[in-house]
Amino acid sequence: MLDMSIKEKTFTFWVISILLTLFLMIYLRPILLPFVAGAAIAYLLDPIVTMLKRAGIPRAVGALTILIIFAILILLLLVTVAPFLVRELKDFAVGLPAHMENLRGLIGGYYKDWFGTELTEIELGFEEALRRFADSSSLKLGSFLRHLWDGSLALVNMIALFVVTPVVAFYLLMDWPKLIAKMDSWVPRKHVETVRGLANQIDRTLNGFMRGQVTVCLLLAAFYAIGLVTIGLKHGFLIGVTAGLLSFIPYVGSMVGLLLAGGMALSQYWPELLPIGMVLGVFVAGQLIEGNVLQPKIVGDQVNLHPVWLIFALFVFGYLMGFVGMLVAVPLAATIGVLVRFALGQYLQSDIYK
Repeated sequence: MLDMSIKEKTFTFWVISILLTLFLMIYLRPILLPFVAGAAIAYLLDPIVTMLKRAGIPRAVGALTILIIFAILILLLLVTVAPFLVRELKDFAVGLPAHMENLRGLIGGYYKDWFGTELTEIELGFEEALRRFADSSSLKLGSFLRHLWDGSLALVNMIALFVVTPVVAFYLLMDWPKLIAKMDSWVPRKHVETVRGLANQIDRTLNGFMRGQVTVCLLLAAFYAIGLVTIGLKHGFLIGVTAGLLSFIPYVGSMVGLLLAGGMALSQYWPELLPIGMVLGVFVAGQLIEGNVLQPKIVGDQVNLHPVWLIFALFVFGYLMGFVGMLVAVPLAATIGVLVRFALGQYLQSDIYK
């Protein structure tokens, strides 16, 4: 009876702790962005700082050096790539109606040849849906920007992102081993090995996904962008980068990129089949390279995050916490996945199941 009481108290304690943590994250989400970003940067860069520490460089010096190099690389990326992407996005939005008109004309011609009727009803319905979507998107974007700049925390958040985030990342990098050791000391000694095993599984999952998948996404973005630009596809750079960055969700990036690039290729090149086939070939080659080279060599088999679960986590945490929720969705999804697999394993070995 005493043993059951202890188990019930332990279970109640952890449930309350998790719910309280989620409540605080949701309640404090307007000010969490610089801290979440700083923690993510520290986690990504910690292996490099640890390697420098083993080489004899003091951890504080290594952390400061790596952060400066990281900041310079991000700044160079923003200065060189961001303006071009913004210009591409603007040109894409301006040229989208003409491309849609070309596709409607192409599809409508074949539709009439095959079925003997015009595409009028579908076309009108599509135009109405597109108009409503554009109006809704414009209203939502305008409302978002208005709240962003009119909000009392807007300037504070902007300053915090560029000032507080590096400070948070530096101190976390400098004290990372101490923080891990301190949290390890809080774990009940009876369960310390189990908790350490779960923590290692979570770390391997995050390491494979955050470090490995980020690298894969950047390489795919470069591959798709260079391939499409080389072919001469309009807005190929924007489409390629978008497809590459969305590849952190398996198959989603390639499918979105293929649909965008395929539609653009039909509008631009039809009836020339060779360039259209070359555009499709870029994505086929990208998938082959990702599946046979990048994923096995860089990510490995430690991720164990099902695409459906990842998409669900992004939607849920994005809905609950906005942009901050999307940043923490992957770590939380990985953590929940490891804990659920552990609980399922315990259940399958218990008398309840047997």
